[in-house]
Amino acid sequence: MLETISTVQRSLKGKDVEIVCLRGRLDAASAPELREEFREFIASGHSRLVLEFSGASFIDSSGISVIITLLKAATVAGGDVVLARLSPPVRSILELTRLNKVFRIFDDVDSACDSFAP
Repeated sequence: MLETISTVQRSLKGKDVEIVCLRGRLDAASAPELREEFREFIASGHSRLVLEFSGASFIDSSGISVIITLLKAATVAGGDVVLARLSPPVRSILELTRLNKVFRIFDDVDSACDSFAP
């Protein structure tokens, strides 16, 4: 179960970026809540997102589905989704599924935020 979702909005060099810190398990139990949170982000105009995974202990196919759906929605809205500070279990799953080739992945949040064009 997802323990917490915390967000921080950052404006860096004219770039509005929403940082979403994910904690706990991203699985079938937490996916519906997370999907709704992300739908609201996009609907409210936040389409530049950094997902910070250092506190995520697990991700399964339901969690993967959520972040892929988010990437598609953000792209349609003119934004993007990048990943930062992947925990070892999350990094392993993303590499196994080759999603590390789909998402831009950064070691730290600042680099992830800087990756967005002005």
